[in-house]
Amino acid sequence: MDTLIGIGFIALGYLSGSVSFALWITRAVKGVDVRDAGSRHATATNTIRQAGWVPGIAVMILDVAKGFVPTYFASKISPFDWVVVLTAVAAVIGHCWPLYTNFRGGMGLATAGGSIAAVYPLGFAIGVGILIALALTLKHSARASVFTGLALAPSFWLLGERGVVISLAAGVGIVLAVRFYSDWNRKYRELWLDREKPGSGAG
Repeated sequence: MDTLIGIGFIALGYLSGSVSFALWITRAVKGVDVRDAGSRHATATNTIRQAGWVPGIAVMILDVAKGFVPTYFASKISPFDWVVVLTAVAAVIGHCWPLYTNFRGGMGLATAGGSIAAVYPLGFAIGVGILIALALTLKHSARASVFTGLALAPSFWLLGERGVVISLAAGVGIVLAVRFYSDWNRKYRELWLDREKPGSGAG
């Protein structure tokens, strides 16, 4: 029975992650598909670009929540660490490749952050700090995000964390690295809003 409940949590994680708030909110506010312009990803930053700050911040909060909620409840109810880890990973995968929108979703940062916060609240702040430091150093958001994903688990380990926190960070970090690698060669004009340079032809 516990195993079946665990599988249910993993499915819930993916289905929760698949809810594309960026797509739905941008469509409701502006009547456009957020994936048809800008970075062409269903992200909070692309929502800001196309619909404004308030909708974009709402998307960011909701994207964090859809990683946090299933992971938090899995951590409180399931006796298995692997269920917590796979629920978090499934939520991030769902955000990046959502069932409801033909598998064209976002990049997973906010949802990964929410998943991490559910088991290690300080980890959310640490991850943001690593991302900002790398983005300022590399001056390329996608590459900074790839390295942030790969750095999460080692950073948490150096801070003394073990067990489910490390496994979860490694799992969601790998998904982030894979997802952001698709934008490795994207050209940027405004760093954190990842706007393309004119004529760059980037995705």
